[in-house]
Amino acid sequence: MPVFALTQEIFFPSPELASPEGLLAVGGDLQPERLLLAYASGIFPWPVEGMPLLWHSPDPRMVLTTGTAKISRSLRKTLRQGIFRVTLDQAFDEVITACASIHRPRQGGTWIIEEMLEAYKNLHVLGFAHSIEAWRGSDLVGGLYGVSLGTVFYGESMFARETDASKVAFATLLRQLEVWGIHLIDCQVYTPHLASFGATEWPRRRFLAELRGCIRQPTRSGPWEFDKDLVVVE
Repeated sequence: MPVFALTQEIFFPSPELASPEGLLAVGGDLQPERLLLAYASGIFPWPVEGMPLLWHSPDPRMVLTTGTAKISRSLRKTLRQGIFRVTLDQAFDEVITACASIHRPRQGGTWIIEEMLEAYKNLHVLGFAHSIEAWRGSDLVGGLYGVSLGTVFYGESMFARETDASKVAFATLLRQLEVWGIHLIDCQVYTPHLASFGATEWPRRRFLAELRGCIRQPTRSGPWEFDKDLVVVE
């Protein structure tokens, strides 16, 4: 499979042309128009420091639908206890910075390089990137961020400084997205953490077909707030 070299033109080749490992293209930039086109096309950036910008569309694709999400018994207990206060779009810069800096086992560094930080902060200002924060008192102890287009949420990264903090944030987000009719969660690649919520691997062709329908729907642009009467667990 060829790997395409991008130019200044805002364009991507078909994601079906990606290599078996998911690599589709190199180069280009992270301006908002290119990023939004990438997400709408089922493509995402995954930089490696010291290399040109890399763009991926893996096969299979890790996907979760809000209607089939699983909340474990222990997580339900934590949610009912109300240990963490969860907010939306209250600390985007802090969340993405924490995601970039937190140590992850078996990873030598972070893919959230400085250019990525600035690019997603720009998307947040434009209303397309969102953060979900978990607080204990005034301390930010967990959270995640991602991008929303139509009825799909593209999860990017999460962090936790306390046990279950990011899980509580994610579970609360899932319930709110379900209420809003945003049903498709792009998790990109397999992790046991996401699988525990019910995410499964879809063939890329199935994901792209579902995605095309999702992005035709109106986008709920930010800033986001949780519904005041939101019930996460019964």
